[in-house]
Amino acid sequence: MSHTLSTEQSLIVAGAAIALFLVSHVFLRLRTRSTKAKSLKISEIYVYPIKSLRPTKLESAVATKYGFEHDRVFMLLQVLPDGYRNMAVSRYPDMTQFLTSIEHRKDGKAEVHVTFSAFGNEEKSRTLSVPLAPDTEKLDPFNVDMHGSPTAAFKMPHEYSTWFSECFGYEVVLVFLGDNKREVLWRDLVQTQNAALLTRVPLLGSAIPQTPQITFADCAPYLVVSSTSLDNVSSRLAPDEPMDVTKFRPNIVLSGADEAWEEDYWSKVRVGSIELIMKHNCVRCASVNVDYGTGKPGTGEAGQVLKKLQKDRRVDKGAKWSPVFGRYAFWRGANNAHVFKVGDEAIVTDRNKDRSIFSKLPR
Repeated sequence: MSHTLSTEQSLIVAGAAIALFLVSHVFLRLRTRSTKAKSLKISEIYVYPIKSLRPTKLESAVATKYGFEHDRVFMLLQVLPDGYRNMAVSRYPDMTQFLTSIEHRKDGKAEVHVTFSAFGNEEKSRTLSVPLAPDTEKLDPFNVDMHGSPTAAFKMPHEYSTWFSECFGYEVVLVFLGDNKREVLWRDLVQTQNAALLTRVPLLGSAIPQTPQITFADCAPYLVVSSTSLDNVSSRLAPDEPMDVTKFRPNIVLSGADEAWEEDYWSKVRVGSIELIMKHNCVRCASVNVDYGTGKPGTGEAGQVLKKLQKDRRVDKGAKWSPVFGRYAFWRGANNAHVFKVGDEAIVTDRNKDRSIFSKLPR
């Protein structure tokens, strides 16, 4: 019996060998990616007790479905002749002159200490302590509307607003969120009344049909960024002035990504038993150009960060004029709190095939 293969059989065998090689190559690449993803670590944690002031850097923080404990539970509003205006760094760069730290006292109460740095003039610096859990029964109600997502809140006592007003040089009020929450504005997360009666919210792993809720954070409970991408931004600046990650206002900084901008495609990241769902990009504005030392628009290359990112980071079709840096994240899992620590492993468990599209519900 002849064992010589025909030309057709030889082609089939060769094709099968090539296919096997390609499949093996892809499998190995996927395994490599999965293995590398497991090496991601939480390298920094930030909490912003008072929205748009400088953050408190922590070694660990209590994570909940609404964000880190104490994150963006206060906010400032400017008093205008016809009402109030929400304050944020993009419009009020001098907010960067207020440093914050959190103290847990022996009596079990917690305070945020706010230090006005007075634009580098230490002689004029002053500090205020604000209780992180004030008695809301003693506070006047106050309504806040952020981006068309309203919430009830509470006006803090006069002495706190007066302290901030003296620092800013114009009248402001400090308000506290309390147990209230806002509904998110993402089109793909908002549950209409009819849909809520018929569907669950798989994002939260909950049987309760509702739109996810957040604090005074703009868009989501968490903002996650990559230190590898931060290095890419720093490479665009002068060697002696690397990019300050806090200008991007992250809650969680992850280190260990193999390449810059990998996070554009992350859809699920697990920390311990908690899964963070990432469905949206964070698009950037001129606030990243602010000089944190002066509280004014930056000069030189540091004042051109937004322009530099616009060259190649306008990658979201839903916000085509704005560069992307970081991913918004929502909590998925049990409602009980979980402690996140610097050094915790963060595993990318799922990636999107295509880029996310920024789409907030118009109101």
